Amino acid sequence: MPAPTGEVRSVGERHGMFGVKGSGDTSGYGGLVSAKVFPAPSAKPYGPSTDSGGTGWFDEVAGALEARLEATELTTAIESVVVHRGEITFHVRREDLPFVAQMLRDDDALRFEFCSGVSGVHYPDDTGRELHAVYHFTSMTHNRRIRVEVSAPDSDPHVPSLVSIYPTLDWHERETWDMFGIVFDGHPALTRVLMPDDWPGHPQRKDYPLGGIPVEYKGGSIPPPDQRRSYN
Repeated sequence: MPAPTGEVRSVGERHGMFGVKGSGDTSGYGGLVSAKVFPAPSAKPYGPSTDSGGTGWFDEVAGALEARLEATELTTAIESVVVHRGEITFHVRREDLPFVAQMLRDDDALRFEFCSGVSGVHYPDDTGRELHAVYHFTSMTHNRRIRVEVSAPDSDPHVPSLVSIYPTLDWHERETWDMFGIVFDGHPALTRVLMPDDWPGHPQRKDYPLGGIPVEYKGGSIPPPDQRRSYN
């Protein structure tokens, strides 16, 4: 059952500031233990309330999406809806992402003409959904902003590219591949954009070491965090 808006669900514990394993945590918070939590799915009405007593535009957008998906028999495309800190996120099945994005752009009731970017997130404890791609959409027609999130497992890190629908995502998808290893199927040229082409690994994943990675610039190297400076 959906949780009331604002509730969270626990997915494990974080030890230290960054959850570091295998190398030193020099943040000064090595003994910190905190819960890892995700916002829980929300129940209707989503709000926010309007001055006239209605349920607000969150419900208008969700209703328009649901109506269009029902008409095309894609009722399972939206896995959940999360309202957290005054923002709404639609969690969408990755295989249905291109259809949902096209609908967000073209449907008169939605008209999210602009996608400002996609970013990656790595949740090692979210078993079977370790990699997340997060999209930010803006409707200039209706002055609204929403978030769309899709997930993929580490073992199959593939998400459909949206470059053909939102060309602004070209370099954003390349950066997300570069930093997190999410493969955007159908991208016209999915190559690294920050790291050298032959760089091993994806530096913003949680399983990537914090230091000690050899670099190819002037024969230098990056020492592990606990060897960089003294805090005594």
